Amino acid sequence: MKKTQIIDRSQDRRFMREALTLAAEGASLGEVPVGALLVQNGEVIGRGFNCPISRHDPSAHAEMVAIRAAAQSLENYRLPGSTLYVTLEPCSMCAGLIVHARINRVVFGATEPKAGVVQSRGQFFIQGFLNHRVLVEGGVLAEECSTMLSEFFKARRG
Repeated sequence: MKKTQIIDRSQDRRFMREALTLAAEGASLGEVPVGALLVQNGEVIGRGFNCPISRHDPSAHAEMVAIRAAAQSLENYRLPGSTLYVTLEPCSMCAGLIVHARINRVVFGATEPKAGVVQSRGQFFIQGFLNHRVLVEGGVLAEECSTMLSEFFKARRG
């Protein structure tokens, strides 16, 4: 028998606000403002923000940084029972990592119409060939997440 997961929407908003703070930290360094954190049993186990420019690493997306930090902290490459909070819908690279890390749930803020593969450009997590299922909740604090990105790119163009 499968356990039913109880989802606390107020907790989702609280952790998404923390992810927004991380995104702002990245923006202050000139990085695209995307923040992510990984939570297990109500505790943050990994944090990250986009930093491919400063790290000279194309894989240094917020999700990748947070998941790597959590795996190092727990000394385990599998992170079952965890929830990833990210301010922007994950790309294909990050979606693959989420499956490989066995993350239980992804909560994202803004959609990513160009490269998001959770909802916008496809529904990666429901593909039959995957050996792990991921629960998804989109649109949490979407307006705030989207506004942060829009303002960042507007300032960059201006």
